[in-house]
Amino acid sequence: MKSVIIASLIASAAAFAPVAQKASSTSLAAFENELGAQEPLGFFDPLGLVEDGDQAKFDRLRYVEVKHGRICMLAFVGNIITRAGLHLPFNINLEGDSFSSFPDGYAAISGPDAIPSAGVGQIILFVGLLELAVMKDVTGDAEFAGDFRNGALDYGWDTFGPETKLKKRAIELNNGRAAMMGILGLMMHEQVDGNPVIGLFLDYNN
Repeated sequence: MKSVIIASLIASAAAFAPVAQKASSTSLAAFENELGAQEPLGFFDPLGLVEDGDQAKFDRLRYVEVKHGRICMLAFVGNIITRAGLHLPFNINLEGDSFSSFPDGYAAISGPDAIPSAGVGQIILFVGLLELAVMKDVTGDAEFAGDFRNGALDYGWDTFGPETKLKKRAIELNNGRAAMMGILGLMMHEQVDGNPVIGLFLDYNN
């Protein structure tokens, strides 16, 4: 588990390279003024993954960063909600086990009281379905990396001007970065003796 956390931390840091919107270049400077390169760090590529100026690699890393950020935002909010005692009201299986009968956080999928393996398998299959058939640019009309509207969803996006669009994309990007650090922090705390994450939430609720 700890090795997975460390690997995730490295991948998250590497994915912090800002978005590329310009023509291909063999110079690293081509990426230094793009969305996501901001104070206090500026352009952040600690592993030098895009120092060769490869545009395709840069775009791929941006897509991965946006996707990981969205997943981690959901994961972090999910941790907060369940640890606050809010769970789905019905049963998780035909045996009558309720959602609230299983532990929160990583313990929900590992340990003696975890969700049965069949349930974990269903979650993995559902995520795979989303990855392969839903959360992707189906129509080929994506305006930027991570644009999965596919002509079906808009929420007023097309009514925004260029500056507003850049601002909203930057907000999502930064929230995703914060969430990646946040969920990694919660996962690491769960591995500490005494599970201080639970204590933190208990203190808050009291």
